[in-house]
Amino acid sequence: MEANGLGPQGFPELKNDTFLRAAWGEETDYTPVWCMRQAGRYLPEFRETRAAQDFFSTCRSPEACCELTLQPLRRFPLDAAIIFSDILVVPQALGMEVTMVPGKGPSFPEPLREEQDLERLRDPAVVASELGYVFQAITLTRQRLAGRVPLIGFAGAPWTLMTYMVEGGGSSTMAQAKRWLYQRPQASHQLLRILTDALVPYLVGQVAAGAQALQLFESHAGHLGPQLFNKFALPYIRDVAKRVKARLREAGLAPVPMIIFAKDGHFALEELSQAGYEVVGLDWTVAPKKARECVGKTVTLQGNLDPCALYASEEEIGQLVKQMLDDFGPQRYIANLGHGLYPDMDPEHVGAFVDAVHKHSRLLQQN
Repeated sequence: MEANGLGPQGFPELKNDTFLRAAWGEETDYTPVWCMRQAGRYLPEFRETRAAQDFFSTCRSPEACCELTLQPLRRFPLDAAIIFSDILVVPQALGMEVTMVPGKGPSFPEPLREEQDLERLRDPAVVASELGYVFQAITLTRQRLAGRVPLIGFAGAPWTLMTYMVEGGGSSTMAQAKRWLYQRPQASHQLLRILTDALVPYLVGQVAAGAQALQLFESHAGHLGPQLFNKFALPYIRDVAKRVKARLREAGLAPVPMIIFAKDGHFALEELSQAGYEVVGLDWTVAPKKARECVGKTVTLQGNLDPCALYASEEEIGQLVKQMLDDFGPQRYIANLGHGLYPDMDPEHVGAFVDAVHKHSRLLQQN
C-alpha cells in the first residue's frame, strides 16, 4: 500500500476484499454476496436514470453506466459491484446492428443467415477499440467506488453471443443457431473463433481499465446437450480463460479471478470446474451439495438462490438463505442468485437477502 491510500494503477485502496478472497479460494470471515442484475429495473432510481435515453445510448455513456453501477451499493451492503453494460455490445462492435425493443428485448434487424454473412463482420482485432466507452465506464466507476468493494467486468461467452447473432433476438428453442451447428459446423466454428478473438482483448481491456474480476456469461448453455456443449461451447470457454490469463501476464497486469456462469449447464459442471476459471456460477436448478461433490475443492462456487424466492416474505427469505449457506458451506463460496433480478422485485426483499447472507454466514463461522 502506498502512503496516499492509492493502490496500484492509482486507484483508491480496496477496503473490502472479501469477494476477491472467496474467489481466489482464500478464507473469509463471512460469505460475500452480490446479485446478477443488481443494477436493474427493480430500482426506481434505475428507471429514473434510464428513462432519458435508449438502452444502448446508456451503455455508451460512461457517466450513466457509473451511476447505474453505484445505485445498488447506495442501498445495500453488497460485497461487489458489476459494471452496467450488456453482452451485446460485442456483436455491435463487430458491425452488427442491435436495437433494444421495449418489452421485447434485443433485436438484430439483419441476423446472420448464410455462411457468407460472416464476411460482413469486422476484424475482431478492432473490437476493443470500438468499446472504449466500456473501459471509460470501468475506470470512472473504479475511481468513484473509492475502494469500497471490487468491480466486476463481464462479457457473453461465444456460443451465447452466436445465438443472438443468428436468431436475431431471444428464442425459446435456439433452433436457428442449433441448425448452424448441425448443418454448418465449419462456419459455426469460424464464427465462434471470431467471437473468441474479439472477447480476449475486450476482457483484458476491462482489467487494464480497472476491473478486478471477470464473469463470462454462457446464458444459453441449457439449449445444448453434453455433446454439442463439449464441441461448440466448452472449447471456447476454455480458450477465453487461457488466453485472457496469458495476455494479462504479457501486459504485466496482475491476475484477476474469472467466473464462468453457464446457465442450465448442470451437465457440464465437472468440465467447467476444470476450464481454467476460479469460480463456477450455478443456477437455482443445481443442488449445492451435488455441485460441491462434482467440482471438488479446487474451485469456488457462486449462486444460487432462485430469484423468485425474493417474492417470498422476508422471514422466508432468511430461512431459504440459511439452508443455502448450510448446503454450500462457509468457505470457497460467493452467495448470489441463480439468475438475474427481475424488474418487479421489491428492493426491500433484495436487502433482506443480502442481510441474511451476512448474518447467517457469520453465525455459521462462529459455530
